[in-house]
Order: sequence, then C-alpha cells, then structure tokens
Amino acid sequence: MLRRRPIARMAVRTTAVVGTAAVVGGHMANKQAAQAQQPAEEAPAAAPAPAPAPAAAGPDPIEQLTQLAALKDSGALTEAEFEAEKAKILG
Repeated sequence: MLRRRPIARMAVRTTAVVGTAAVVGGHMANKQAAQAQQPAEEAPAAAPAPAPAPAAAGPDPIEQLTQLAALKDSGALTEAEFEAEKAKILG
C-alpha cells in the first residue's frame, strides 16, 4: 500500500503539468491568431524592428579565396591574376 502513494503523486503531478501546458498553449495560440488577424497598421509600435544581419556586408572572403584557388588550380587563372584578386578580397 505504501508503494501506490508515490505513483499516485506522480500521476497527479503529471496531470497538473500536462493540464497547465495545454492551457498555456491554447492561450498562446489564441493570442497569435488574434495578432495575425490585425492589420499591420494596428500592430503595437513597441515591438522593436529586427536587427540587420551583421554578415550582410558581403560574401565570405574565405569562400571567395577557396573559389579563386580552385580556378587557379584548374588553370583558369594565372598566378598573377590570382594574386591580384586575392589582394582585392583581403583589402
């Protein structure tokens, strides 16, 4: 008989957690649905604008150098052309 009590407590705790999660999930779903129905003009102004990505400045220099090296290895670029392009990429 002592063995059933911890199992019963665990079942009650699990039921409480699942019930709470269901209520919170339903509330959030309703809130998101209401926000989706609002026109963009009525959206709250307090929401911050998304920050621009810092990598948007240009292509990755390492990737560019890798592509240049592949072109040089295939014979499409001479050593002088490779060095000139590499200097442009590295600044």
